[in-house]
Amino acid sequence: MQLIPHQDSPRHIRLNEADNVAVIVNDGGVPAGARFEDGLVALEPIPQSHKVALADLATGQPVIRYGQVIGYALEPIARGSWVREAQLRMPSAPPLDSLPMADAVPAKLEPLQGYSFEGYRNADGSVGTRNILGITTTVQCVAGVLEHAVARIRSELLPRYPNVDDVVALTHNYGCGVAITAKDAYIPIRTVRNLARNPNLGGEALVIGLGCEKLQAEQVMHEDDASVDLSEPWLYRLQESSTGFGEMIEQIMALAETRLRKLDRRRRETVPVSELILGMQCGGSDAFSGITANPVLGFASDLLIRAGATVMFSEVTEVRDAIYMLTARAETPEVAQALVREMDWYDRYLARGAADRSANTTPGNKKGGLSNIVEKSLGSIVKSGSSAINGVLGPGERYNRKGLIYCATPASDFVCGTLQLAAGMNLHVFTTGRGTPYGLAMAPVVKVSTRTELAERWPDLIDIDAGCIAAGRASIEELGWELFHYYLDVASGRKRTWAERHRLHNDIVLFNPAPVT
Repeated sequence: MQLIPHQDSPRHIRLNEADNVAVIVNDGGVPAGARFEDGLVALEPIPQSHKVALADLATGQPVIRYGQVIGYALEPIARGSWVREAQLRMPSAPPLDSLPMADAVPAKLEPLQGYSFEGYRNADGSVGTRNILGITTTVQCVAGVLEHAVARIRSELLPRYPNVDDVVALTHNYGCGVAITAKDAYIPIRTVRNLARNPNLGGEALVIGLGCEKLQAEQVMHEDDASVDLSEPWLYRLQESSTGFGEMIEQIMALAETRLRKLDRRRRETVPVSELILGMQCGGSDAFSGITANPVLGFASDLLIRAGATVMFSEVTEVRDAIYMLTARAETPEVAQALVREMDWYDRYLARGAADRSANTTPGNKKGGLSNIVEKSLGSIVKSGSSAINGVLGPGERYNRKGLIYCATPASDFVCGTLQLAAGMNLHVFTTGRGTPYGLAMAPVVKVSTRTELAERWPDLIDIDAGCIAAGRASIEELGWELFHYYLDVASGRKRTWAERHRLHNDIVLFNPAPVT
């Protein structure tokens, strides 16, 4: 990465020697006539995080960033000009039938030993970073009653059990009014089931249903499942009430207290870093995401992989245009083929809605300097670091091995977070350039900003500022190690993220590609 170093001078970042565009670093952008240290002169005002042409670009010429083609010039673009979205033709998505398949598998990284965190060991061997009572639901109809019950549990019961971190209602919009036997209905059904099995919930099963819904409790809890304890009564249906609302609340509170007693007896114990299951995501991305925050996550991801942990990255439409870089890194041809399978499924899913991956980018992404989904994807995959990709999960599936895992999800923040929780995530990290107060109730969310300006505006929402990399105040390696240690502190409960302290919790949002009736 080439950085023009002076804080008070016009600065840009060129990531690869092959790049013919660079990203403006200065907080306020640069004015027309600004002269960069390398002799480049801005021909017009260029905002921060937007691209400046490093050479004259002819019509049809590839525009290159990250050493990859992000578009083709639709008109001549002069050296020193602001390279705008409207001046680029987006490349076609890479064809899935001619990808490199496990032909550039990275060498196994040197093991990293001697690191641990304090977690809650579960009966099935998994480890939680928090000790939470989760109450699963089978249908949206019960949400209002359960919300009332949870409020009373928090105010009346939870203070008696100081070793329990929280009580969380796993409410959702599924369960009835849906084609529950449709081809893709397995996705939301297994998601609801696997959310209840998340390591941070301690295996204490409790399900609230209505009684007449299509999604029945037996589809959510399986008797032979070691990840949940079904030894105590675990199901209450509101339609069983004979005296109404008050009885419903009393029944739910009684079932909850039985589990709170058991959870309260649990204590943290020292466990190896290999028990961490980190989910990575980005939202409100900008052109700095692939320069600062995501490379830091990638470096820290490699550290966790070296320590034997599980690290998940996701968001199908944000890897689709860079899939050739991932299939090449797949540990085996079978893993590469699984990546192709998930890309193909999502291509067909989008096509049914007369859309494609270009629907991903938002007005905020574009204001933040991202011209199209190709550029966004190249910055997004940097989160995955340099390790071999060891496995692939379909949407709603639970983790089944350690290592670097691609967890196929939509790119929607809330759907992705929900599916990573279902996959078994016990710690979440989220990078943002434009800013978002995103949080989850079931797992701590570490928020990393791409720009210092955002961290300074939101000091009580951003946990780690990666903007210091663009300013030359820290290296990716230095901040990567800092983030690694921060993960362990948060996982151990020694530190709480801002989202936790403010109780910022977005809803559980299921991915349901099947019809609604």
